[in-house]
Amino acid sequence: MQRAGFRRRRRLDLSLTRRPFGRLADGREVDEFTLDNGRGLELSLIPLGGIVTALRCPDRAGRSANVVLGLPSLDDYLQGNPAHLGTLVGRFANRIARGRFVLDGRTHELVRNEGPNTLHGGPIGFGRRWWQVAPLPAADDVALELSLVSEDGDQGFPGRLELSVRYTLTPRNEWRIDYRARTDRPTVLNLTHHAYWNLAGGGSVLGHRLRLPASRFLAVDATLIPERIAEVEGTPFDFRQPTPVGERIRAADVQLQRARGYDHHWLLDIADGRLAPAARLEDPDSGRVLEIETTEPGIQFYSGNFLDGSQLGRNGQALRQGDGLCLETQHAPDSPNHGSWPSTVLCPGELFRSCTVYRFDTDG
Repeated sequence: MQRAGFRRRRRLDLSLTRRPFGRLADGREVDEFTLDNGRGLELSLIPLGGIVTALRCPDRAGRSANVVLGLPSLDDYLQGNPAHLGTLVGRFANRIARGRFVLDGRTHELVRNEGPNTLHGGPIGFGRRWWQVAPLPAADDVALELSLVSEDGDQGFPGRLELSVRYTLTPRNEWRIDYRARTDRPTVLNLTHHAYWNLAGGGSVLGHRLRLPASRFLAVDATLIPERIAEVEGTPFDFRQPTPVGERIRAADVQLQRARGYDHHWLLDIADGRLAPAARLEDPDSGRVLEIETTEPGIQFYSGNFLDGSQLGRNGQALRQGDGLCLETQHAPDSPNHGSWPSTVLCPGELFRSCTVYRFDTDG
């Protein structure tokens, strides 16, 4: 695979290109890769964090726009990306209480990076690592594989983890993520992608309509650690029917107050390890529709509450609450400290597998 100018084409005019995106302090050049399914869906990414820098798809009139939040340059991503814009998240997505868990009778102390807790794998999680990127041959799809080795003791997690993540664009206007991992010692693992969606391509997402096929969610304490399973019935957390994101976001509800909006985990009604519906997001103005399916048992809906204007987006605008939202398929936060919840333990000899599919369409 060569730099910009080389295009690998097959049926449906699929293509994979790369272009210079920036330089490191030592002069090394970093490329941005772009997958194009030939039907209007384009995904761009960089090796740092497996970050998706842009994802373009058409509206009901056929006009293309970028529907994920990103930063203007490589330098901006290198400065820390505190909102985890577009990153692959691990070794453990979401929060682990007090930065510790017990596995096989041994307490593991993690690096804490959000008050008393560990968030998204610690301060140097997978979203801040350099991934190896390789193109993959496919008959009707266009795909890349990202690979990473996380050594034993990384951020306090046990076991040497060998990980691969495949990004695929299909002719059905799907972005499919396939996760695979193996370990040489028992460990815990929870992987997700942290895209911030704005199907309008700009402005606020509070008018987007969201549906979550989930009758229960996890109520959280003051540090956003789950404290109990709660029913969504009669609460602002009931998205079983399409509901505008902003309709109840300022309701006088202690859960919304603690998180400054939505930053909670929903337990999917269908969670049997096979691909099942996880979310549907619609933008009434553009007509864009995003449907998510996953093999994971839950989904974290985060309404971008901590976007405070301190970072500028790809187009130079200050990123603020309401500019984007996250729908992160995953196991429940703090699962290693809740023995009755679906397990996140991975043992030697086992192959971790997970898949999430993002399907793009329009309503017209």
